[in-house]
Amino acid sequence: MKDPAHGEMTERVEVGFNRFALGSVIVASIITIIFGYDTGVMSGAMIFIKEEFLITDRQVEVLAGMLNWCALVGSPIAGRISDFIGRRYTIVLASVIFLLGSVLMGYGPNYAVLLTGRCIAGVGVGFALTIAPVYTTEISSATHRGFLASLPELCIAIGVLLGYLSNFFLAKLSLTLGWRLMLGIAAIPSLVLAFGILQMPESPRWLVLQGRLGDAKKVLLNVSNTLEEAEVRFRNILSAAGIDEDCKDDVVEVPRVDSRGHGVWKELLLRPTPAVRWILLACIGIHFFEHATGIEAVILYGPRIFKKAGVRSKSKLLLATIGVGVTKTLCVLIATCILDKVGRRKLLMVSTSGMIVALTGLGFCLTMVEHAQEQILWALVASLVATYSYVAFFNIGLAPVTWVYSSEIFPLKLRAQGFSLGVAVNRGMNALISSTFLSLSEALTIGGCFFMFAGISVVALLFFYFLFPETKGKSLEEIEALFTRGGKKQQDNDMEIQAK
Repeated sequence: MKDPAHGEMTERVEVGFNRFALGSVIVASIITIIFGYDTGVMSGAMIFIKEEFLITDRQVEVLAGMLNWCALVGSPIAGRISDFIGRRYTIVLASVIFLLGSVLMGYGPNYAVLLTGRCIAGVGVGFALTIAPVYTTEISSATHRGFLASLPELCIAIGVLLGYLSNFFLAKLSLTLGWRLMLGIAAIPSLVLAFGILQMPESPRWLVLQGRLGDAKKVLLNVSNTLEEAEVRFRNILSAAGIDEDCKDDVVEVPRVDSRGHGVWKELLLRPTPAVRWILLACIGIHFFEHATGIEAVILYGPRIFKKAGVRSKSKLLLATIGVGVTKTLCVLIATCILDKVGRRKLLMVSTSGMIVALTGLGFCLTMVEHAQEQILWALVASLVATYSYVAFFNIGLAPVTWVYSSEIFPLKLRAQGFSLGVAVNRGMNALISSTFLSLSEALTIGGCFFMFAGISVVALLFFYFLFPETKGKSLEEIEALFTRGGKKQQDNDMEIQAK
């Protein structure tokens, strides 16, 4: 296949599904289940924490947002550490951090200790969201990368749903015990993951950057279905790393600047090529819009939104929130199965368009409820439908594509640290929404907040339309060429030919 930017021939082999690669990705993705659980469980736990500690809404916002403010610190550190010690051991480190945070939150004798545990867990979140998608992307083949790289997002959705279910069932326990079990139980999968990931292989692309060519080839033989596929993937990685493709040595000397991630920030931020600048803009942009469009308001403050719409009892509020978790999980599962067939760009367009309609409808319904003198049944039902529709459209496209797309577009040497910048922006926006939504809803009204999110979604749609080339089916070593003007033009021509 011809490289559109450089006119070179790039080999690709169409392959079936590899079970060992799937197993490695599933184990690595457990860490995102823990993150999803920590996010989802807090939505219900906050009801009981506020009741026991008698804290204000502002303190609730701080508690909700702390996870992501600390993740903002953890993500760039994780990118640097993963270049130094490897992807696999960085996942082990993340699981240990999660374990410490969960134990502290489960203990939680007062608000200060609870906040400290939430902060430590947040650093683990930054590690998890940086390293799990990078590891997954680097293990996967081009033909199934969309499916495998979207599994961490599916696991987040499963974790959120498990958090909601934990809220519902453990709420029946005493006030002092229930929410502590909700938060502390996350320590168990953290411990399992720390040992489980050590049985999985290291990223072959990281091994090549260390000069460990023999080890990289062994991993590729395990995660590829045929010797031919492994050879093609190996040569592509060698080419991307600037190593002679015909090299027969098991160990080679790689410049320290390449093997340990030194000098990467300079190439990313100070002297980026036009292609890297475009890639960085796309990565930061999609991570910004994933949370600027308001999903955390629904995931974290779902009970508040449903109460505003007219749902009154605690059990019904938690049940309605479980519906959000079920919708999220089912839609991410569907997206995971169709991502490699439909493509990233098309799913983004459909997803964002649907979000605009759903958010506008939710804003209208909540505004009607707020100005009504008595409960309006149709507005309550319509609010629930609009909320579930928004969650569905978000998770059928923008949620999984954000992580798949941004983890696959960076060149090999820049991938971990470049992707970590996107994660930092992602966590920053998540933290901003989660720690200000209650205050915003007082200033703009809750309906006005969702009208604002609808407007941001319109901007997101335009951003994706003009700046995002399709990466479906491309090897990681080919994708950089798409982010040159010539590469984008060649892709458009190929799409026209296919259409004819």
